[in-house]
Amino acid sequence: MMDTAAHVLVFPWPRQGHINPILHFATALVDAGLQVSFLHTERNLRRLAQAPLLGLRLLSIPDGLPEDQPCSFLDLMESMCTTGSAAYRALLLSLLSAVDAPVTCVVADGTMPFAFDIAEELGIPALAFAPHSVCSYLALLSMPKLLELGEAAFPADDPVRGVPGMEGFLRRRDLPRGLSFAEKGDGDPLVLKLAEVTARSCKARALIINTAASMEGPALAHIASCACEVFAVGPLHARSTIAESASLWREDDGCMAWLDGHEDRSVVYVSLGSLAVITHEQFTEFLSGLAATGYAFLWVLRPGMVQMTSSKLLGETVEAVGGGRGRVVEWAPQRDVLRHRAVGCFLTHAGWNSTLECAVEGVPMVCWPFFADQQTNSRFVDAVWKTGLDMKDVCDRGVVEKTVREVMISDEIKEAAQAMAQQLRLNIAEAGSSSFQFERLVRFIGELNISSSLMKPRMNED
Repeated sequence: MMDTAAHVLVFPWPRQGHINPILHFATALVDAGLQVSFLHTERNLRRLAQAPLLGLRLLSIPDGLPEDQPCSFLDLMESMCTTGSAAYRALLLSLLSAVDAPVTCVVADGTMPFAFDIAEELGIPALAFAPHSVCSYLALLSMPKLLELGEAAFPADDPVRGVPGMEGFLRRRDLPRGLSFAEKGDGDPLVLKLAEVTARSCKARALIINTAASMEGPALAHIASCACEVFAVGPLHARSTIAESASLWREDDGCMAWLDGHEDRSVVYVSLGSLAVITHEQFTEFLSGLAATGYAFLWVLRPGMVQMTSSKLLGETVEAVGGGRGRVVEWAPQRDVLRHRAVGCFLTHAGWNSTLECAVEGVPMVCWPFFADQQTNSRFVDAVWKTGLDMKDVCDRGVVEKTVREVMISDEIKEAAQAMAQQLRLNIAEAGSSSFQFERLVRFIGELNISSSLMKPRMNED
């Protein structure tokens, strides 16, 4: 589709939920005829349970943090902006001067504005990739207005006026938040940092978003007024040819045989993502509620996910309370699980990857969001798309039982979920809106490559 001289460096934020969608994006570029290098941190490249080949050249830089030290978003951000950015600059310089296929374009996660700044400073066009929903992106862009109105995230049903197009249904409890609520009216440091980098990512030459116009058309229209170019190319995983996993955890595919032994739409799949950490009390409430529904359930419990409790003890507790109906795995092949005929609903943190994967398979959702964009996503699932129910800010066994039961039996929710799945398949089909946007993006990258090539002789003359 384009000049083979085009060479794109793709650089994700080094967390599992950010790596997944941009990897699908990178392989789609390869399928379109581009040369693509994929930049990991050294820590993550070593951790990959299975390093995918996929026609990608894998590169790495240090993140600057001790190998075995857990780190927060803000710690990682500070280290990536110092140690990581210096190594990134050196790598770009080497790629820029490479004899065979020098890098001609950078696509970096919007969480890392330094990646755009350094690339542009070196004369390499840079595009931003947004791995989260447009609705949460718009909420983060609106943070200055929200703070001015005193509408920061707080567990209350007060309607929010500061996010354009969402005045009718967004509540303060639905706004992006950190790991704990700040004082009423104050901004959380994590959210303020996310708002800052989100605003800076709009200044890149283009914004690539893993969403579809059918899901978030109104929010996309608002974002289009803030960015130079916007490309809505998702759901990327649904158009991807990836067979290998890019998981930082080893997937337990034995759960698929377990699912085979259950009737259609009879199992509740439970996963709260790659970052959530819950208390033992919350674990007990979830387990008691799930057991009370009478449905079989498959529960992803990462090591360290439940505070002060070993994985072995968790498994034994689930077995005892669940009466043999519960199955625990440390990590699951989620896309395969969601498309399995036995899965009837997904109890999820409503991270954007999980939300899209669930939507494509037409599986109803029960949302228990944890932080950041998940709060806004879960509100859209319930109030806009009506493909599930939002259980945020509550962790009570009775509520868990009631909500899961309702989603498992509701014909209205099942029909809405199936309708969304059908529409998304149309979006990624050959004549669909997302496919059209992706093809437009490939042409855009080709034009950047041509412009960059024309500029180089002039720069050399100077």
